[in-house]
Amino acid sequence: MINPATNPYVCVAPDVKLGRDVKLSKFINLYGCEVGDESKIGAFVEIQKNASVGKRCKISSHTFICEGVIIQDNVFIGHGVMFINDSYPRATTDNGELQTEAHWEVERTVVEKGASIGSGATILAKTTIGENAIVGAGAVVTKDVPPNTIVAGNPARIFRNIKQGKEVSK
Repeated sequence: MINPATNPYVCVAPDVKLGRDVKLSKFINLYGCEVGDESKIGAFVEIQKNASVGKRCKISSHTFICEGVIIQDNVFIGHGVMFINDSYPRATTDNGELQTEAHWEVERTVVEKGASIGSGATILAKTTIGENAIVGAGAVVTKDVPPNTIVAGNPARIFRNIKQGKEVSK
């Protein structure tokens, strides 16, 4: 494990709660978040305040986990996955002033236990990815993903149920 206190290539703020045996790669940025026991965080990952990663998760390189994202235990996040926490982002207010945290509300996203998200996926705000679900690489998740299903595409659509092994008509 890389020790953030002695490594200039790891930025871990003092308010981060790291669980036991967390593995951190170089070139990461963590602040105000929680990472559970035995999780692994890849290079070039940012995890913002008020986000949480559960136990035994793997967060692959170049992933962005924004404020309001909850990742439960045993979740796999592929390379370059982007989470969104604002359905209608704006740089400025109606008066033309730069927006601050006071001008918008974080929209929560949840990735339930055992789910997997493929590389390059984008997960929009206010969605839940169900337990043991799989999101295909490059998918754009715009609505909730039921447990034990595979979704793919843009927008992501149900491809099949994992447990029953049967495809859903398209």
